Amino acid sequence: MALPVRREHNRPVWDPFKEFQDLYDRMGQLWQSAVPGGGGLIPDAWTPLADLEETDDAYLVEVDLPGVKKDDITVELNAGELSVHGEIKEKERTGVLRHRTRRTGQFDYRVTLPQDTDEEQVSAELVDGVLTVKVPKAQKAKPRRIEITS
Repeated sequence: MALPVRREHNRPVWDPFKEFQDLYDRMGQLWQSAVPGGGGLIPDAWTPLADLEETDDAYLVEVDLPGVKKDDITVELNAGELSVHGEIKEKERTGVLRHRTRRTGQFDYRVTLPQDTDEEQVSAELVDGVLTVKVPKAQKAKPRRIEITS
């Protein structure tokens, strides 16, 4: 006769993402202690997720900034380096925050673009929490087809 197996139901659920977050936090603390100022230009700033796409006529940078107002974002292009920085402000709460996965505070994204850009024609648009910065290529940088004659 087999006896029923007793299982403990109040054991905490293992969250593998919590392990990665703890590792990420510890690596950040190690980096902060090893590099004065954390190595970034804005102390304690985090880097938002972003994509850089090259098309035939421009470079497109898409930066995820959900919940950020356009007045809280600064976009600069200086000597080929595109900089997007700003702040996600802490929401005023009436209750006790028990768990957080969203980031707040200062953010800073930087990318160095190739030298074939037209820095005078840069545009930026914020739609549905995604900032899209379009940096056109300079006219001389566009490839053109050369016809071969005999």
